[in-house]
Amino acid sequence: MSETIQRTPLYDAHVALKARMVPFAGYDMPVQYPTGIMTEHTWTREHAGLFDVSHMGQCFIVAESFERAAEAMEALVPADIRGLAPLQQRYSQLLADDGGILDDLMISRSAYPGRLYVVVNAARKEQDYAHIASRLPPDVKLERLDGEGLIALQGPEAEAVLAALNPQVRDIDFMHFKLLDIAGIKDVHVSRSGYTGEDGFELSLSAADVVTLWSILLKDARVKPIGLGARDSLRLEGGLCLYGHDIDETTSPIEAGLVWSIAKHRREQGGYPGFTRIKNELTTGLKRQRVGIKPEGRLPAREGSVIQSAAGREIGKVTSGGFGPTVNGPVAMGYVDKAHAAPGTPLFLVVRDKAIPATVVKLPFVPNRFKR
Repeated sequence: MSETIQRTPLYDAHVALKARMVPFAGYDMPVQYPTGIMTEHTWTREHAGLFDVSHMGQCFIVAESFERAAEAMEALVPADIRGLAPLQQRYSQLLADDGGILDDLMISRSAYPGRLYVVVNAARKEQDYAHIASRLPPDVKLERLDGEGLIALQGPEAEAVLAALNPQVRDIDFMHFKLLDIAGIKDVHVSRSGYTGEDGFELSLSAADVVTLWSILLKDARVKPIGLGARDSLRLEGGLCLYGHDIDETTSPIEAGLVWSIAKHRREQGGYPGFTRIKNELTTGLKRQRVGIKPEGRLPAREGSVIQSAAGREIGKVTSGGFGPTVNGPVAMGYVDKAHAAPGTPLFLVVRDKAIPATVVKLPFVPNRFKR
């Protein structure tokens, strides 16, 4: 039997907006609205795009104290969790014993004592929950938040839009959050974060309230609904990894260029799965590395396209690729051997049995505009 496709609390709202719905990570999700992916992408870069990300997994890690919860989580991820300030969040990776990435996730020091708030990818949440729960000590528990909705408001006008509903959002620093009343809805978890490369916010609230807030935000002329298609092109231009494509159980955080997400003392001291591999890659060097690639011409190189050296030898494969509306041309990411990873290195991408000239470029393709 085929798996039952789930719906987010905003399904009816998407249908009413005439979105094209597609199966994604077990959910019926909007890939685009009538204006199309290019328009939605550009709108987010220039104004404020509203995304339904309620399919993501949300949970609490609960212990008698923050320190105990953080200690338990640090045994599973390489980030510095004990160093989180109140109302701060960090990006990290859930690691397998061999250092491969089981998922990437966001971890926040909750406003509630003894709790970490964690957001994981939709396609991996059941595996993540089972993995985390099985490795937590008996006095630390995982508490699912299946009844919560999650939306993201992204773009240069996102702050002004939300500030019209509560001016305190202006005081939220990047990768921090507050519990705020928004449009009469109490205790909305508002974090300054997102996955588009733009300034913006992610808002967690009950399923019933997320429908109300979605409608309120769309009444603002600066806000348009954005589907999965533009979400993907925005994150690709921003050089951001997509789990199951640019990172997976075969890749390490070091190969993926995510060393910045591992605090210096954790790189040296370890205490998490895969430390031996990560330490070796940091000290003795990498065999392969994720890079940005700019093809010549207008033909995009999709995931799976073979990457060749200038001499025509296969040296890797594209993991994400498509047309970058802001770049106004094709962009791609993939893994190549270390000898071909330097920006400026000439390559070929095999597209439709043709070798397309390309160049390794520094990521991101479009400068990130996070408010730091």
